[in-house]
Parts: sequence; structure tokens; C-alpha cells
Amino acid sequence: MPRLLPGTSPETDLYALTDDELSLGRPAVEVAKALLDSGIKILQYREKEKKAGQMLKECLELRRLTREAGACFIVNDHVDIAVLCEADGVHVGQEDLPVEAVRRLVGPDMIIGLSTHTPDQARAAVASGADYIGVGPIYPTQTKKDVCAPVTLDYLDWVVANITLPFVAIGGIKRHNIADVIAHGARCCAIVSEFVSAPDIPARVAEVRSAMKK
Repeated sequence: MPRLLPGTSPETDLYALTDDELSLGRPAVEVAKALLDSGIKILQYREKEKKAGQMLKECLELRRLTREAGACFIVNDHVDIAVLCEADGVHVGQEDLPVEAVRRLVGPDMIIGLSTHTPDQARAAVASGADYIGVGPIYPTQTKKDVCAPVTLDYLDWVVANITLPFVAIGGIKRHNIADVIAHGARCCAIVSEFVSAPDIPARVAEVRSAMKK
């Protein structure tokens, strides 16, 4: 049985993230609706350059849409907004609030994800009480500022062999390489630009799902 993110189903295989800067001028809510209509069951709101009020407004709408679609809704970084919009979870990075502090704020039921880039960070995530970890960036990526060097498939191999927490592979994953990521043991892959920059999002999601099966 694949290691799954809490609240998701065995059919969940793709984890989509929003990014207004890459969305061809389309608002986050429009892009999110297209993703959910394409069968995406895990959606993360990740917007780095917006004011808090705008983010809350968008997250409240995305919370409504994800509930209607039966999808898991994660907010990146902003613990306060995750709580206010009643998201299913919050995802933090190594330089954000520590998982133990986030847990005190969100309570026992909200999912907490933590980005990891090394075996030591993965072990620490397990000890901290994180519900799942991000594994990456697997490949070079331009969708996040100040990103670390690619961890490559070697780190993914290590996580598969040594970590029991659910995990999501992330970073530069696209149609042409997702089959390799799956072959190395990932069962959930996070995708940003490949989806949000596509003129036809449902068609692109279908293409990625097809590539995964190879």
C-alpha cells in the first residue's frame, strides 16, 4: 500500500500547487477550479507575493471549491490563514515556524507538511510530529525563489527506503520525467508550472497521468 497523505485516497497521485506568476494571467481561483475539475484531489495554495487580505479571500473560496470536490486543501506557510479558512492542512519549510509550534497553533487534527532536502531533515521531521514530508527539489526548478540545489533521485531513494511517513516528491517534475520519479518509488508527485502554465489545464493533467503510467 502506498504511503498516502492524511485524508487522501489510494487513487490520489498528483498534488497541485497554485502560482499566480505562472498562470498566464488567470486568477488562482480559476486555475484551482480547472485543476479540481480535472480530478486533482490535493491542492496547495502557494502564493508568495500577495497581501494577507487577498490571500484569505482566495483561500476561503478555494476551501469552498475543494470541499465541493472532495479534495484535500493545504495552505503554504501561512498558518493563520490556514486556520481562518479551515484548511485541511498547512505546509511549512525548513526556515518557517517549526512543526511543534505550528501544532500548538492549529491543534491536533490539521495536517502539517514539512519540506525536507536531506536525510537529517527527514529524520527530524518524523521526530517533530509532521504528518507528511516534501522530498525535493528532485530536479532544478524556477518556481520558487531561494530554492536549494536539486536533491536528485538519490534522496528520493533514501526516503523510500528509510522513512515511514507519507511523502510527496516535488521540484521540476514534468511530463517528460515523472515516470522516472514514479519508478523510484514516489506515489504522490507535486506539480506547479506544468499545470498552471498550461493553456488547457485538464488536457495537461490527462497527459501527465498518462505519462505516469509508463
